[in-house]
Amino acid sequence: MFCDLSSQGARVVVSRSFADFTPQATFEIKKCDLHRLEDGPPLEAELTRDQALQYYRTMQTVRRMELKADQLYKQKIIRGFCHLYDGQEACAVGIEAAITPSDHLITSYRAHGYTYTRGVSVKAILAELTGRKGGVAKGKGGSMHMYGHHFYGGNGIVGAQGQLFESFNMAALWKLPCIFICENNKYGMGTSVERASACTDYYKRGDYIPGIKVDGMDVLCVREATKFAADYCRAGKGPIVMELETYRYHGHSMSDPGVSYRTREEIQEVRSKSDPISLLKDRMLSSNMASVEELKEIDIAIRKEVEDAAQFATLDPEPSLEELCSHIYQNSPPLEVRGTHPWAKLKSSY
Repeated sequence: MFCDLSSQGARVVVSRSFADFTPQATFEIKKCDLHRLEDGPPLEAELTRDQALQYYRTMQTVRRMELKADQLYKQKIIRGFCHLYDGQEACAVGIEAAITPSDHLITSYRAHGYTYTRGVSVKAILAELTGRKGGVAKGKGGSMHMYGHHFYGGNGIVGAQGQLFESFNMAALWKLPCIFICENNKYGMGTSVERASACTDYYKRGDYIPGIKVDGMDVLCVREATKFAADYCRAGKGPIVMELETYRYHGHSMSDPGVSYRTREEIQEVRSKSDPISLLKDRMLSSNMASVEELKEIDIAIRKEVEDAAQFATLDPEPSLEELCSHIYQNSPPLEVRGTHPWAKLKSSY
């Protein structure tokens, strides 16, 4: 402790060393509902201080990135489809904490969080959203088509019923090491799951495939359930289904205000009682794994990172017209196809 006594009063500055913090703690987590399984994930999860800080930093980064994307869209800097992930951060972060970089991850849209956890920078993600050369897909994929290391994301089809059950069947027949994950955020576009489905137990949809229903707002619960599922698959037992109960704070897409089919009070209640970042933060503070000041410093650094990335995404040039067809065909053949140039009409308009 440093104490400065001067004629203008006393100033006390208190600093804490890393030795003051709890290096590891064990937390109770919600029991998962099981389908065709005798045993499930554990009811307790160990968390180190380093892991806690990493999870907090990652979830907070995704949250700030999505809020910035919302702002850029409203400024008409981002156009087209854009599905935001804020509220669901514990799903992507918990899953990534339980698998390895060599595991393959495939997702649908609302993929910004997974793109980040797979190692793509905020700058490359926001630049992709604004359609710039520095984007992860060179500005030609946008919100729905981002890709990274062993990551194939942003597909437009979400659990198409016929294809889904065909995939379940093939995976079960061949005992494929595949985890099928349903991020159940309560609403399909503007319709609640209760109005859309006679059976809302999505973890049972595999029928003959085992399933787990998980608290998707708790990063530790998601991590432990994913570890369990991954171990099950790696043991050669075949596929497994995971339903992550979560919630999106924004509407389905940017054209959806998100309050015509649900109340503002409902959204606020989830924010106040089940927010994934707040839940982790409370655990860290209550167990003396971090200080309020330390987390504030992390927040400030993340805000700066996101602001710098947004500035880059706004100023970086768009891909040239000649580049629009590259990365589509193997070996990038010339644009002359059967004697015609597909962009000739566009060029003549400039």
